[in-house]
Amino acid sequence: MAPERHIVLVGFEGFQLLDLAGPADVFDAASRVVQARGGERAYRLTIATAGGGSVRASSGMRVEPDADLKAIDAGEVDTLLVAGGRGRTVLEDSELVEALPRLAAGAQRFGSVCGGAFLLAAAGLLDGRRVTTHWAGCSDLARRHPAVTVEPDRIYVRDGEVVTSAGVTAGIDLALALVEEDHDVEVARTVARWLVVFLQRPGGQSQFSQRLNAPVPGESPIRSLVDGIVADPGGDHRVPALAERAALSERQLSRLFAKQARTTPARFVERVRVEAARDLLETGGSSVDAVAAGCGFGSAETMRRAFLRVLGIGPAEYRRRFGAGVDAPPPGLDLGRRAGESRAA
Repeated sequence: MAPERHIVLVGFEGFQLLDLAGPADVFDAASRVVQARGGERAYRLTIATAGGGSVRASSGMRVEPDADLKAIDAGEVDTLLVAGGRGRTVLEDSELVEALPRLAAGAQRFGSVCGGAFLLAAAGLLDGRRVTTHWAGCSDLARRHPAVTVEPDRIYVRDGEVVTSAGVTAGIDLALALVEEDHDVEVARTVARWLVVFLQRPGGQSQFSQRLNAPVPGESPIRSLVDGIVADPGGDHRVPALAERAALSERQLSRLFAKQARTTPARFVERVRVEAARDLLETGGSSVDAVAAGCGFGSAETMRRAFLRVLGIGPAEYRRRFGAGVDAPPPGLDLGRRAGESRAA
């Protein structure tokens, strides 16, 4: 039977609540899944602060920690995760920064969510490592710490025992990856489905929904084209056909798409088709060939290349990750119960 893993979540005045609450709920739910399958509780959660006093999150919620960082036995820590927060004044908290190396040295793995990478870097724990953080802080982290390799478009990065995630909700992605590593994909998948999140979301931090990211004015000559592409991804949306439908030259069409949809006609069509194919791969039982034909790709190979460009994974792998799962919780699983023994008020 795998031993219970001790997860220490580090907060401080002004921390981002979801940086800790997201991973905490993932680990707590994973424990319930494992217990429901006849195992022991998989994780023990401890929220800790420098000095052991309560702290107020950036949202205004006050959290009562379980322990002072100094009182934690580093040898009993499996995973140390440091939250992020708005601003960089926390870097001046010497008691907090100086407490991290001791705990990191004893932990099996350590890391951060969002801007927590700045605290680990300030403690000298990220030199020579590949890491990520919130997209808005990547250039600042790289400038402040040139010995750290910052990967700005990653949702999370694992470099040896160091694990770091991008902004806020990416901490959930990171925690799910750790659960899968500790147990198996079905445990992680069950948790993800019941938290209503991706098990492994595709793409990086720069990903966005093409269907929602086309703020084309209603009076624009290409508005009806955009709506038509979204409504019928499998239609004839070659540039000459689009230009003819809009009574524009191909050059005018491309100029309007660049200005108003912030992309090219072909790229817009490709991304809409990829999203439509994603929906079918997640929820339907059609073959990859049938999905490709129905979404206008023409062939499975063309769709595969489009998926790799847009999502970074192929259609078959996408279906493997997101197209199957458990539709009901295992017996005894109750995700409505409180996570661990941590107290928030």
